[in-house]
Amino acid sequence: MYKAISGKLLLFITLAFVSASAWADLPDFTQLVEKNAPAVVNVQATHNGDATASGEIDDQEVPEIFRRFFGPGGVPGGPGGHPRVDGTRISLGSGFIISGDGYILTNNHVVEGADQVVVRLSDRRELDAKVIGTDAESDIALLKVSATALPIVAIGDSNKLKPGQWVVAIGSPFNFDHSVTHGVISYVGRGFGGADQQYVPFIQTDVPINRGNSGGPLFNLDGQVVGINSQIYSNTGSSVGISFAIPIDIAMNTVDQLKASGHVSRGMIGVQIQNVDRAMAQGLNLPRSGGALVNKLTPGSGAEKADVRVGDVILSYNGHDIEQSSDLPPLVGNSKPGSNAELKVFRDGKTMTVPVIVGELPHDKSSMASLGGADNKSSNPLGIVVEDLTAEQRKQLGLKDQGVVIADIKGAAARRTALQPGDVVLMVGRKPVKTAGEFDAALKDAKPGDSVMLLVRRDDATQFVAVPVPGPKGKDKG
Repeated sequence: MYKAISGKLLLFITLAFVSASAWADLPDFTQLVEKNAPAVVNVQATHNGDATASGEIDDQEVPEIFRRFFGPGGVPGGPGGHPRVDGTRISLGSGFIISGDGYILTNNHVVEGADQVVVRLSDRRELDAKVIGTDAESDIALLKVSATALPIVAIGDSNKLKPGQWVVAIGSPFNFDHSVTHGVISYVGRGFGGADQQYVPFIQTDVPINRGNSGGPLFNLDGQVVGINSQIYSNTGSSVGISFAIPIDIAMNTVDQLKASGHVSRGMIGVQIQNVDRAMAQGLNLPRSGGALVNKLTPGSGAEKADVRVGDVILSYNGHDIEQSSDLPPLVGNSKPGSNAELKVFRDGKTMTVPVIVGELPHDKSSMASLGGADNKSSNPLGIVVEDLTAEQRKQLGLKDQGVVIADIKGAAARRTALQPGDVVLMVGRKPVKTAGEFDAALKDAKPGDSVMLLVRRDDATQFVAVPVPGPKGKDKG
């Protein structure tokens, strides 16, 4: 009996020691917060008329207990605490002071379209803020208040971040000022791939971030700002443990340019790209999926002048591997216009190095017309029926020597792809097609089990689509 009790006691003492030791290894954030919280501010942007405020708190998103305690709007000092005239909306966010003379960083989406911006400091002073400049591509806004000797944050180096590192966020979720949350970095350099903020390699974290945290700082354990909290991934509108921050290096480069010229210059090589999946890799004879597949070139751009071609797969940019197409825009966008860059390109089974001169991304973008149908239908192994474009359609689309329009999709494998009637097919593989006959002729040697690459244009977007060739008697696999 004595031995059994002694064993249990020893086990309890051992577990208690391990538990205490584990807790002792966890970081203490109190000094970090005490030092930096005074430089974190609350940002309120007023939108008159019918403008929709992206950071506004909706009554349906606030727990019932807060609505009962605090009334409509549901948060102390929130929209419910400020009278609203007809159509007036208030969006809420966070920010942080980067210079003692009143420069403040926040998100563009917090203040975009605002008629008035008010900043609340840690000492409860509320100051009108002037929007010095904004950049929608990086979602950065630079504000200025009339004040001196303000507390400021220390700026860190986001290039040194690694997954697993501790980080701390301070902000105003649901207008609760100076709320502190913490977590770890989940991923560095996360790209979304879409047109929105495609030039930002996001820092992904599991730090709890909610509405009102937007524009607030993300600190490392040295108390330095390494990111600006910007977005969350959620199907509820609240934190589910996946949040994204803009690297502070990107933000400070934006600040410098906004101060100097009022706008941000970005590099451009003039390619439109897409991901390469397994079927596309097979169609391109690429050893593995990955890279950025070129599906369109801008006339007169650096890429066109360097003889980059539609159908090329960009594998690296200035020595940085391109695992997916979203990896390329941040690298190019952050290159200085006029500088030299080096591409590693896969073409026709060979890898080559292509030098290219980086151009400057235009500040505005043009759109392209939509299309309809025409005559001269076709028949081919893919079961894709195409028609010739009319002269008027070619004029609207700016197409002279290529392009047929999809009228119908009969093949089961083709129907499972992203293709749809009305799409314009520009190329079969690397061969341009201008008529339905040329389209059918380009497919005559297609073998069952192969994947055929079609360059397809829809509205103002162009991309390659891999279409499997069905087996005998039209039978598809899978």
